Amino acid sequence: MISAGAGELFQLMRDGRPRTRAELVEETGLARTSVVNRLAALAAVGLVTPTGTAAASGGRPAARLVFEQTARVCIGIDLGATHGSVGILDLAGEVLHEESRTLDIAEGPIQILTWALDTAERLLAAAGRQRHLLGVGVGVPGPVEHSTGRPIRPPIMPGWDGFDIPAFIRQRLDAPVLVDNDVNLLALGERATRWPGVSDLLFIKVATGIGAGIILGGQLQRGARGSAGDIGHVQVPGVADDRDLEALASTPAIAASLSRDGASVDTTDVIERIRTGDPMAVTAARDAGRIIGKVTAACVSILNPSVVVIGGQLGVNVQEIIAGVREVVYQTSIPLATQHLNIVPAEGGATAGIRGAGLMVLNERLSATAVDDLIADI
Repeated sequence: MISAGAGELFQLMRDGRPRTRAELVEETGLARTSVVNRLAALAAVGLVTPTGTAAASGGRPAARLVFEQTARVCIGIDLGATHGSVGILDLAGEVLHEESRTLDIAEGPIQILTWALDTAERLLAAAGRQRHLLGVGVGVPGPVEHSTGRPIRPPIMPGWDGFDIPAFIRQRLDAPVLVDNDVNLLALGERATRWPGVSDLLFIKVATGIGAGIILGGQLQRGARGSAGDIGHVQVPGVADDRDLEALASTPAIAASLSRDGASVDTTDVIERIRTGDPMAVTAARDAGRIIGKVTAACVSILNPSVVVIGGQLGVNVQEIIAGVREVVYQTSIPLATQHLNIVPAEGGATAGIRGAGLMVLNERLSATAVDDLIADI
């Protein structure tokens, strides 16, 4: 079977728009024979399928073909410090089924990943898709060496340092496994959900920890080893002590500042106190937003994104955080960087992390080269 170039043709069809062979010839500039052969190769692996006909202008109506989004599925696993979510996604990155629970990431990799795999296998069985798994994506709340899938000295993940997550998962799920920092995956999920036309986006997660996902030129930027966006451990400009951003403006940091009046404040109480208008809590949140804004302003000057998305439990639910970030960024960054800059709360919802994990898999496993390899294996 002639498959060379089928992967490139498939990238065009991933937008989900039905096309006739003649339309593909016109769009690509390829010879009709090349288009026909490449479509046959894609159909053989189930990635394109017929879907109706085009309006006839005399003669037999031309058949349309479309990306078969349900041919296979992938698994997205989103693990945070205090929550876990597992979902099944189709090849367009839409979440078909998902399940979430409260957890403690400090319970360690064996217990947490066993729950995630039990859940994934149950969802696959319920959907009847056990034999259609394209890959598994995992997000964890700490630094990850993306090439190996191993967390590297993650501050809030005791017992996870160097753990081989892909190998553990492959013991039960026979599919490629990719692992990344959860903020990177939230950035992918948020962009796909709310900002698909934006090429330069900065996602900042404010929760138990603080981190950033960076998308530039439409591509997620991980850096040389995968630590790009680790702003939580940046020293904050203009702050007298040597504490980093996470120690000054995360949920635990705000809880600690509210405990100084003698009342013990748990991190779960922070948002409720802010929502009810507690003056000390509102002030602490606004101050935290300004501190985050100082680091964000530096990122805006260096990266020049068109959108800054503030997410995470604290970032989404507390307007004072976003107000503080906006105040500092718009005051201190140069006008050229902020003239058309949007600073907005995340809108991806509870499934953004799952979707981002799935998109990470789809971006790799449905690339032009990967599709050509898939065809060559049949």
